[in-house]
Amino acid sequence: MKRRILFISDGTGITAETLGHSLMTQFPDVEFEERRHAFIDTLEKAEALHQQLQADENNLILLTVADEAIRKILLELPGQVLDIFSFAVSWMSKALGQAPEQHVGHAHGMVDLKAYQRRIDAINYALTFDDGLGRDYGEADVILVGVSRSGKTPPCLYLALHFGVKAANYPLTENDFESMNLPPMLAPWQDKLFGLSIDPFRLAQIREARKPGSSYARLNTCRMEVQYAERLFKRYRIPFLNTTETSIEEISAKILSVLKLEKPLY
Repeated sequence: MKRRILFISDGTGITAETLGHSLMTQFPDVEFEERRHAFIDTLEKAEALHQQLQADENNLILLTVADEAIRKILLELPGQVLDIFSFAVSWMSKALGQAPEQHVGHAHGMVDLKAYQRRIDAINYALTFDDGLGRDYGEADVILVGVSRSGKTPPCLYLALHFGVKAANYPLTENDFESMNLPPMLAPWQDKLFGLSIDPFRLAQIREARKPGSSYARLNTCRMEVQYAERLFKRYRIPFLNTTETSIEEISAKILSVLKLEKPLY
């Protein structure tokens, strides 16, 4: 089965898309074609989109629009429409006993400049301390550890962007496995470490795409490195997670939970 799913928003569309992706995982037999229509924040844009989409009655539409007049036009789009924003605001309004101020753009505005700056600083930190770069992890909230290409960088950037978490990462190499001791750079920060592991077959695929035909990408090499890494994690009681079939969001949530990094979501 193939279905088109549309994420329509008066802002970035991230809220609708995030919920949509969660819903889509519940229907693995359906092949979804995704389309995002962001910043539909005027009547003219809404009318133009209405004309554009009139031909297809099979659309699944997730809608996050604050303005009532714009939303009214979009609710008449052909297909099945889920009005996320209106439903959620109505529920919260009843719970609070207070009418909402439904202004376009509030959801992703820079309301707290200090919080925004913290996110920027965290992103810069993640880039500066990526892949073993940098020398002092004193400012790090977390240090992700794992073999090369086990998926360390994306969670670091996600944690920085969404939570203001300063995340560094360190790649384990053959030299680290010879002694089976923590690398000297990591030893003082053991309480900040979180390990990432991966299925050796998947690791070999990723490395083969990066360096075809190399010993680095051989399955035996990948299997050995993953085994040694997990032994090191267990020896030093470092919490770790297999990333093979785990999304960046899930990895990040697990890290926040296990290390008790209570950071607000922006």
